[in-house]
Amino acid sequence: MELTLYREAPILRETRHLPAEVYNLARLLLAHSDKPCVFVPIRSMQYLAVIDHEEIVFVDRERPSLVQIAWQSFRRRERNALDERVEFEAAYYTPESLGIMARLMSEFPPAMQAMADKDRIEEPAAVLPFPGRQG
Repeated sequence: MELTLYREAPILRETRHLPAEVYNLARLLLAHSDKPCVFVPIRSMQYLAVIDHEEIVFVDRERPSLVQIAWQSFRRRERNALDERVEFEAAYYTPESLGIMARLMSEFPPAMQAMADKDRIEEPAAVLPFPGRQG
């Protein structure tokens, strides 16, 4: 899938915090991908999240080439443990985007988890016997 995204200067920037589980899951999805970004459909909102190594952007199905919100400048190195929240900067690009942050914070994690669950192998693992050293 190829997508060209456009954005103007943000109308507002604010510092926020992302729960560790959400940030870690986004990084895990990206690490398991063979592409430089991951597309996560948020069906309940008709939005698409695009995760790359620098940021997470959100686009509306009604205007799929216009970035609504970007989560940027993740300060992951400032945390002392993997279970600590991560500070980031939210950039809002449209007036409509100002009112959807709370909903994104609640709808985005389940959408990512649904993607992660698709890759999960639910079958029992088989242990292959290898001949050991003969003593």
